[in-house]
Amino acid sequence: MRVKPRAVVMRFATTYIPVFAMTAITLFPFYWMVVTSFKADNELYNIKANPLVVLAPVFTQYQRLFNDTLFPRWITNTLLVSLASTAISLAFSTLAGYSLARLRYRGATTIGWAIFITYLVPPTLLFIPLLGVVSSLGLANSLLSLILVYPTFLIPFGTWMLIGYFKSIPQELEESALVDGATRFQAMFRIVIPLALPGLLSVGIFSFTLSWNEFIYALVFLQDATIKTVPVGVTSELIRGDSFFWGELMAGALLGSVPVAVMYSFLVEYFVAGLTAGAVKG
Repeated sequence: MRVKPRAVVMRFATTYIPVFAMTAITLFPFYWMVVTSFKADNELYNIKANPLVVLAPVFTQYQRLFNDTLFPRWITNTLLVSLASTAISLAFSTLAGYSLARLRYRGATTIGWAIFITYLVPPTLLFIPLLGVVSSLGLANSLLSLILVYPTFLIPFGTWMLIGYFKSIPQELEESALVDGATRFQAMFRIVIPLALPGLLSVGIFSFTLSWNEFIYALVFLQDATIKTVPVGVTSELIRGDSFFWGELMAGALLGSVPVAVMYSFLVEYFVAGLTAGAVKG
């Protein structure tokens, strides 16, 4: 069957052009960071130079970032906080999501709506009371404060996401295991959890990303430069008054986005499956 030229033009105009345009818009900030981070100072601050092209790539900005700043410490802090808060949130979200999806008890609907409403509360309204709680516990200006606070917005999100995924798993599988003598926990961990792996990975990816990029709580709770995370450290320590260290800023921003980009690259199939597919396909 021969495709009409008009159909080809319409498909190109309605599909390929918008996709290419959105891709270019999305990737342009990363391109700008790459180009800026590899420029020498004399080229970076030359108003006559083309800002979109680097003539003589150098690693000066990266050397300064690692040798003259605490960026390696910020990366370590961010990774520690993200992994710990993600693990805590994933564990509690799994138990809560399974409970609300499978068990029937008084107040389950109210609890579900309470979790949903909690997720909708903006962080800008919560950081002040949470700061009071953290200070009263003696955890102010410590990474432990972030590890304990981040689950307050990660668990509601993960719970609601897993409720829908657990409901997509046929309940007959658990009932068969229970009939064969398995306990509720054995049926959960041996039957449901393996089938819900794509959903769990999706929640883990989201939680890690939100923890890695979080700014408000980290800005308010942490004061010492040695315990800051990447979003706060790069923006607060590399901007001093009216002086912007653009080369180091772009290098730090680029390196700070690499872990998340790599994670999405390797786990994108599981991520999409967790968002769109059920556990059993027939």
